[in-house]
Amino acid sequence: MSEAFRYAVVFERSEDGYGAYVPDLPGCVTVGDTLAETEVNIREAITGHIAVMQEYGETIPRPTTLTEYIEIPAAVEQ
Repeated sequence: MSEAFRYAVVFERSEDGYGAYVPDLPGCVTVGDTLAETEVNIREAITGHIAVMQEYGETIPRPTTLTEYIEIPAAVEQ
């Protein structure tokens, strides 16, 4: 059984849909009209990206990106 990697994915909302990218896989990006579509697309993009890397004998990078939400007050007084 092969080892499973868990990559962080960043989803960004745009004026006409969503974009997504994988910080640990440079160049692995996608877009979609909805968040759900974009999630499906990025899963396919990751799989394809890794398959191409393997075809070229490249080392698959291990996931290293960590994510966390930081909450701050909406209005900061000065």
